[in-house]
Amino acid sequence: MDFKEIMKQNRGYCSKHTDMPSELQLKAKELCWEYDQTGPSEKEKRSNILKELLGTCHPLTFIEPSFRCDYGFNIHTHGLAVINYNCVILDTSPVYIGANAFIAPGVCLACSGHAIFPTQRAEGIGTSKPIRIEDDVWIGANSTVCGGVTIGKGSIIGAGSVVNKDIPAGVIAVGNPCRVLRKITEEDIINLSVEQGNF
Repeated sequence: MDFKEIMKQNRGYCSKHTDMPSELQLKAKELCWEYDQTGPSEKEKRSNILKELLGTCHPLTFIEPSFRCDYGFNIHTHGLAVINYNCVILDTSPVYIGANAFIAPGVCLACSGHAIFPTQRAEGIGTSKPIRIEDDVWIGANSTVCGGVTIGKGSIIGAGSVVNKDIPAGVIAVGNPCRVLRKITEEDIINLSVEQGNF
């Protein structure tokens, strides 16, 4: 099994930086750079680049430049995905993004980490774990999601959060570290019959 196949597995692993396929990382950097040079009206060009870059690219995947990822082949979108400005995805493990996902500006999805012990860190030893974002999730601006985390269906992550543990479905969670604030209920439904401006 080559190292790319190890990276694509749905489980954590440890590695040295010399194990990582640098030629694939270079390809991803070039595609991200090319993507970031596109204009707002070049929708077909953007779509074609994403199809080449991502492992699974649903037709309703919308990413605003600038965008950065480590490899691309480990990123999988499975429905409408709206990924806003300055998103970074460190996809040394699989990153699954469910349908109707909203990812706000400045979000970082970081599968990778470094060794805790300093001498191992200096030797380039690191870790990686997958990230799963289930359907109907909204991640607020400038939040970080760490490796090994699953965010449950329909949940909201408040802006500026650091998510280092699983978040259950149907809740609002916020903070560093991110904690559940409350459940989402029918009381959260916006009444569109209310006169505009009185929200």
